[in-house]
Amino acid sequence: MTTHANGDSKMDIEKLTEALEVSLTLAELQAAAKGGKYNVVPIFTEMVADIDTPVTVYLKVGNCNGPKFLFESVAGGENIARYSFIGVKPYKVMEFGSENKCDPLRVIEKELKDIRLMPNRKLPDFTGGAVGYVGYDCVRFFEPTVQVPKEKALDIPDCIFSLYSTVVCIDRVNHTMKIIYNIPLYRLNDYEKAAEKGGKGVTVASLYEDAIREIDSVRARLEGPLPKHKLNKTASNGSKTQDMKDMKSNVGQKGYEGFVDTLKKHIKMGDIIQAVPSQRLQCQLVDVDAFDVYRQLRMINPSPYMFFMDYDSFQIVGASPELLVKCVNGVVTTHPIAGTRKRGITKEKDDALAKELLSNEKERAEHIMLVDLGRNDIGRVASPGTVKVDSLMHIERYSHVMHIVSHVSGKLDKSKTMYDAFRSVFPAGTVSGAPKVKAMQLVNRLEPQSRGIYSGAVGFFSFSGNMDTCIAIRTLAVKDGVAHLQAGGGIVFDSEPTPEYEETMNKMRALGKAIQSAQRMVRKRKNRA
Repeated sequence: MTTHANGDSKMDIEKLTEALEVSLTLAELQAAAKGGKYNVVPIFTEMVADIDTPVTVYLKVGNCNGPKFLFESVAGGENIARYSFIGVKPYKVMEFGSENKCDPLRVIEKELKDIRLMPNRKLPDFTGGAVGYVGYDCVRFFEPTVQVPKEKALDIPDCIFSLYSTVVCIDRVNHTMKIIYNIPLYRLNDYEKAAEKGGKGVTVASLYEDAIREIDSVRARLEGPLPKHKLNKTASNGSKTQDMKDMKSNVGQKGYEGFVDTLKKHIKMGDIIQAVPSQRLQCQLVDVDAFDVYRQLRMINPSPYMFFMDYDSFQIVGASPELLVKCVNGVVTTHPIAGTRKRGITKEKDDALAKELLSNEKERAEHIMLVDLGRNDIGRVASPGTVKVDSLMHIERYSHVMHIVSHVSGKLDKSKTMYDAFRSVFPAGTVSGAPKVKAMQLVNRLEPQSRGIYSGAVGFFSFSGNMDTCIAIRTLAVKDGVAHLQAGGGIVFDSEPTPEYEETMNKMRALGKAIQSAQRMVRKRKNRA
């Protein structure tokens, strides 16, 4: 049981520190501050988590207002990754809308560039940092010649990143969880002048006390009961959630097939080699909220990048199979995905479909082209001679589809940053086309509305100086009780309009099924009440 301090006395904090069994003493923090090498020091306490899940931890810790997130992972769609992360109560939120003229990455870089995190081998690489998304429409900051449609289907910011100093990390291997707080020693400098002028100022001891109280607050919530489920206030009442065939498309089958015909003309004229148009579906959620949908999606379509981000007025739900770009210890990586088939109903049929996909000349040619595009993107920021294809054309299987996947990496050049790497790769060729700029220009003329988060990126820039982002596909946004789904497909010379339209529907099928399953789950819960 947690001991709670009732006052500000030194004795209270000492008792609380002893009860929490934190990883860092005040004396050790004072030594770190005196040394001056690091200005952010992580401190943590560890708890047993053999009966906790990422969902229950999120529900307990995230029962508060303000931005919050849950990140999970199932590598290759089949192997559960070691860590899950939950973050709440960020100390700063950075929003960028259509009216912003400044590259959001420059703002994020400015916030993080002076941070020097003390390493700790007992912690994962990510202990906190900037978490959020970059919408597709932010391409205008990186490539000004690409103008996005002015009409917005969904009124949410083009980009949001929140700075989290408190993170709960669940270790699925050791069945433990750590409550991590990053102590901002840089605040000692921020308040130095105030102290000189007679202000209270900030001391190492006060920063340590803040950390202890924050960890204790999170632990108290984790040891408490699950909060009572609240139905989404904006969801409509009813007995049936729309089937996918009944969901409203922004272009319809005829419109999307028209995109295919138009782009094939440009391919024949030599303007492009490939382009990726998309369509958007939307439906009113019935009696369910966005987290209900996420809970079903994580079971239906386990993926390398599963995420739930709540911004109070809207939510982002996703299970993306595709890494956009990652930079860890100076190595930049991207994982192009191109080539898709529905899953077979038996293992034999599934294996036959995989074999056919890998031997299909059209799919192979399209994939190789996008691998080359990924090599070029990485090559612009990598040291000469370091770019390589680590894995070429292997199959990854997900709930409703299988994909051809390759891995490309390179060593980040000393003159470049991870933000440069993001700009170079964004958006991925698998959601834009080739040549990338021309393909985006043509697609943006066809699509009637801006894409928003779809085909953008979700992920983090960590205090440790690393980055991990996925492509926002198999992703839906929920606002005012309406779910917005979107998917596209690569159009090449011999693409056929109807199969291409059907492929976009298949890619959204897991999202549609998650909505329907969530509604059934909530209906059962209401019947038991």
